[in-house]
Amino acid sequence: MPTFAYVAIDAKGTSVTSSIEQPDRAGVIDALSKLKLRPVSIKETKEKVTSSSIGSFMGTKKIKPDQLVMFTRQLSAMVGAGVPLLRALTALSDHVAESPLLKTILNGVIHDVEGGLTLGDALAKYPNTFNDVYVNMVRAGEAAGILDEILKRLAAQQEKSTTMRKKIKSSMSYPIVLLVITAGAFFGLMLFVIPQIGKIMKDLGGSSAKLPALTQIMLDASGFFTQYWWIIFAVMGGGIYGLLRYIKTPKGKYQFHYVLLKTPVLKTIIMKIAVAHFTRTFSALIEAGVAVLEALDVTSRAVGNAIFEQALLDAEAQVKIGKPLSSVIEANPLFPPIVSQMLLVGEETGQTDTVLVKVADFYEEEVDRSIEGMSSIIEPVMIVIMGGMVGLIAAAVMLPIAGLATSIK
Repeated sequence: MPTFAYVAIDAKGTSVTSSIEQPDRAGVIDALSKLKLRPVSIKETKEKVTSSSIGSFMGTKKIKPDQLVMFTRQLSAMVGAGVPLLRALTALSDHVAESPLLKTILNGVIHDVEGGLTLGDALAKYPNTFNDVYVNMVRAGEAAGILDEILKRLAAQQEKSTTMRKKIKSSMSYPIVLLVITAGAFFGLMLFVIPQIGKIMKDLGGSSAKLPALTQIMLDASGFFTQYWWIIFAVMGGGIYGLLRYIKTPKGKYQFHYVLLKTPVLKTIIMKIAVAHFTRTFSALIEAGVAVLEALDVTSRAVGNAIFEQALLDAEAQVKIGKPLSSVIEANPLFPPIVSQMLLVGEETGQTDTVLVKVADFYEEEVDRSIEGMSSIIEPVMIVIMGGMVGLIAAAVMLPIAGLATSIK
């Protein structure tokens, strides 16, 4: 019989940490209820199942979010209709020809479930396809016997997240294209156009011709780019590569996210996105029956921002010693007052999951409006930059021409 380590709160509000042997999580919850303890964290202490060769290889790859949503909805429908889990997984594996990767993953999951693993443990072998939120909600659904309902909630949550990501990418695509065009035009002009213009000016005015300061600066810059372009591109490429590698480290990621949260305009959007992710993910886990501490731990890794991740881990430590989550969130300036207020209402009414969904809906709408507003600002700014660059080059060309015309008169 497996052993579960738990953290619970007794009738006096004191934190109790211990372990208990029960056949499953539902048994642990029942046993703690009889002891008049309110569970906040329940974790199985047995050794984690090692990944199979398929899991270790395929777990590093990803499938498209739309395919995962479709799989989740189909599995939910089949399990809800009373189809045995293995039969449902086999049927889905036979009908995912459009995604060989998903088919291979499902075959590995079927093999593990046939070998006695729960669905949650089998899915946990593929962390890049089934994240912590997905796995923990499936485990909670299996323990409570409501796997079909949990899968429906998962599919709805994934659709919301996918829709938000698509809106962000769509809103930022045009400014990014403009930025690439601007950079390409700049380097093209400096490497190919300006040198030719300079040659023409020298031919017309002679080798001793004195060019305007702006034109001379442009020619000198062009000469530098033409002579050392390979060094410039190597330094830029190396700098970008090094920065990306550094950002992937825990310290670099934290510092990068800190800078983003201090950047005007961006900080508001990032805060709203992080709050929307936190409230929707946390509410889904609580609704699925996951204990508060586990829900905070899982949500911290799913929120997508290192600063908010650390804030949620700190909140987990405070809740572990008996503090209400609403008061802990209220004391953190990262979270808007509405989050702590709604959490307080949820704690008092026992409907934390319901009220947080409303907060998530509100902030997702705010994200949409903020992104649209930022896009409307970025686009004209980029156009002005492109126009200024063209105007600068035109002025550098026209000034010596005007000087030559004057000298001819």
